Amino acid sequence: MNNNSVLNKILFFFISIFKQSIKTSLVLFKIMIPISIIVKLLQYTGAIDYIGMALYPLMKFVGLPGEMGLVWATGMITNLFGGVLAFINLSVGLNLSIAQVTIISVMMLIAHTFPIELTIARKTGTKILTMFIVRFGFAFLFGVLLNLVYKSFNVLQEPAVMQMKPSIVVDNSLWSWALNELKNYMFIYLFVFSLMLLLEILKLIGVIDLITKALSPVLGFLGIGKGVITITIVGLTLGVVYGGALIINETKTKTINRRDVFYAMVMMGIFHSIIEDSILMISLGGHYSGVIIGRFVFTIIVIFLLVRLTKSLSDKTFNSLFLTKEKNKNLNSLK
Repeated sequence: MNNNSVLNKILFFFISIFKQSIKTSLVLFKIMIPISIIVKLLQYTGAIDYIGMALYPLMKFVGLPGEMGLVWATGMITNLFGGVLAFINLSVGLNLSIAQVTIISVMMLIAHTFPIELTIARKTGTKILTMFIVRFGFAFLFGVLLNLVYKSFNVLQEPAVMQMKPSIVVDNSLWSWALNELKNYMFIYLFVFSLMLLLEILKLIGVIDLITKALSPVLGFLGIGKGVITITIVGLTLGVVYGGALIINETKTKTINRRDVFYAMVMMGIFHSIIEDSILMISLGGHYSGVIIGRFVFTIIVIFLLVRLTKSLSDKTFNSLFLTKEKNKNLNSLK
């Protein structure tokens, strides 16, 4: 293989990542720009204070200021990047500790992008309400537990350092705000490009395969059937959208135990996109102890208990509690 051939392949690789990141960023910006404007209006009118007060009763249980409730809500309604943008706008001046940033990070990691991901869960045969309760409830519970642990042991109480640091607005005019927003969007695009590049490199050097081999015995121990192990691992590493779509596709040609599908969706819902989403939240100032290790341990415990507690339920009872009456096997309906 000559040097020109190698250079052409490398060039094609980077151009492909560049195009993918442009396409992804444009989709994200369609959501982020309106959110940014809404957040600015809320700040400008002082309405954010009232929203913070309304959400404070919930946020205080996880040790967060009320403003973080809007951050979490934004992430749930849009996606992680929407939540990140809201966090960037609302965290200025709050002097959040590493523990606090970690808590809001893991809550967003577990409960985000509900309109898309809950719809995909329903397509696999899981009730939307069930999956909403699972992801919202466990996100809040994990936030409560992390807050108790960090405060009890007095760890990570020092101020957080945000690697994804927004430009600080000195001039409060709308023009200055708009320019700084453009700078932030450019930074987010660069971050999206970096994440996609890193993920592709990890695939090429075999790190994704190593993760797959390492997690297969764990899923088997938890009681998740072999029929969804590979699909679950895809969801854990790449996200609910990919894992859920694969499950829907597999049901066209194979018979997969519906309980295993439910357990797989719950596991993917709590702990997915291990690499890129974790890097994103650590870049905001979150700590790996909660973002990666704690979330993984929490997920293992939840699935272990869930399988044991529901194992004795009859199929009729199990289906009525957790599953839809019919699975929609038409993958094209997701488009």
